[in-house]
Amino acid sequence: MEDKRSLGARTLLFPTPALVVGSYDADDRPDVMTVAWGGICCSKPPSVMVSIRPSRLTYANIMLHRAFTVSVPGAAHVREVDYIGQVSGRDADMFAVTGLTPVPAGSVHAPYVGEFPVALECRVTHVVDLGAHTLFVGEILDVKADATALDSEGKLDIEAIGLVTYIPGLERYFGLGPSLGKAFEVGKAFRSG
Repeated sequence: MEDKRSLGARTLLFPTPALVVGSYDADDRPDVMTVAWGGICCSKPPSVMVSIRPSRLTYANIMLHRAFTVSVPGAAHVREVDYIGQVSGRDADMFAVTGLTPVPAGSVHAPYVGEFPVALECRVTHVVDLGAHTLFVGEILDVKADATALDSEGKLDIEAIGLVTYIPGLERYFGLGPSLGKAFEVGKAFRSG
């Protein structure tokens, strides 16, 4: 076993999903922001969390409307995802520049990206100041998925989606490789009896 070198206190848990958070501003203009600090945080009620700096327009929008969406992009839209993560909605209309389509969510007052294969519609349940970021927990009220993102059993087909991940520290996007095994099955060899 090789000795490990200390890299210091850094945000190096990876991969992180590249997620696009949708919200409406005070004038009900649709806005989106790419976040890497996000993921599922509770199963009952189904909830997702995203961490956003208070200086961001998306922060103000979510605080105002207490709602947001999380659009999950496919690999075909990595350029748009990267652009949306670089520019503020105060300075540009992300949808106009990228050609993406804002779609009003059915369950909350927030838009999602029509071209992205999966969208979660979320109502804010918790707001936690963490320091540089504020954590928003949203109860998932509905999940929308393109038919092409589903397998024959109606479950999400990650290979068909071409999920985009972000690697902190490397500042690079990656896709996911093939499945390594079925959860709750591959580890059974270690169970006794």
